[in-house]
Amino acid sequence: MDASILKFLPGVRKNIPLAPYTTFKIGGPAKYFFVAKTEQDVCNAITAAKKYRVPMFVLAGGSNVLVSDKGFLGLVVLLSMKQYSMKGTVLTAEAGVDMRTLVKETGKRGLSGFEWAGGLPGSVGGVVRGNAGAFGGETKDSIVSVAALDKKGTIKKLSGKACAFSYRNSLFKEKNWIVLSATFQLKKGNKEKIQAIAKEHIRYRKERHPLEYPNAGSVFKNCPFSKFSKKLQNELSHIVKIDPFPVIPTAYLISEARLKGLRVGKAEVSRKHPNYIVNKGGAKAKDVLLLIEKVKKAVKKKFSVDLEVEVQYIA
Repeated sequence: MDASILKFLPGVRKNIPLAPYTTFKIGGPAKYFFVAKTEQDVCNAITAAKKYRVPMFVLAGGSNVLVSDKGFLGLVVLLSMKQYSMKGTVLTAEAGVDMRTLVKETGKRGLSGFEWAGGLPGSVGGVVRGNAGAFGGETKDSIVSVAALDKKGTIKKLSGKACAFSYRNSLFKEKNWIVLSATFQLKKGNKEKIQAIAKEHIRYRKERHPLEYPNAGSVFKNCPFSKFSKKLQNELSHIVKIDPFPVIPTAYLISEARLKGLRVGKAEVSRKHPNYIVNKGGAKAKDVLLLIEKVKKAVKKKFSVDLEVEVQYIA
């Protein structure tokens, strides 16, 4: 099979370590690894995976994922389509475009809509797939349409409404479709004000988040306030924040469960922001998984709520 798929999909490489392609810097090798520079490349990869019955996974910015220590016994496709264009207040960007680039470039043009993403790691594809959000804003707020590949390899163009966005979720995540590009409707605004807000968010992340260590971003989703008992709602009402509906920050719950600094191997619950697990150097995926279970169990015991993992595990 090796010779066949290598011949069918020129550019495929074998046994490529995945850790360098993730923000966690954790994970074993991909049996097959392919860099997609065009939409056609992605289509060709899907065809190859189907033809040779090989499981396939798509990587873009590499945040929000944890790769197994054993790696991935299939085809990993790295989205490297990085073109974007702006016409008036409309922005279209391919899946591989870094969000930090868009925050910077839209700010320079006095276009409002991405201020909430100041300092956010990852790419357009991942941000759209997970409906990323912060500081009260979400990806869905400015989406006009998304082009994606369904499981059959057919390109679909969906309106923002058809994307079925919800809290850190979308149709693409639910159906495992591949986001190719997205079009956003931005608004004209005051350039200095827009840039100042984005810079403040970048400063906030640097100050409050453990960016000095490799990590995958927030490990758990924030907990909807409605999931807590009436007694706990009364006790925690002063902690509620809007994200974009009333939630209790999971970082607070983990902190109150006295889990800051909890370690398994070289993986640690961050003391700086306890909804982050950081790689202190040489952490294994198995360490992170065990730490996640310990955190879930402790928070469940103290607050009677189930934490929902945001980081995707690839095995």
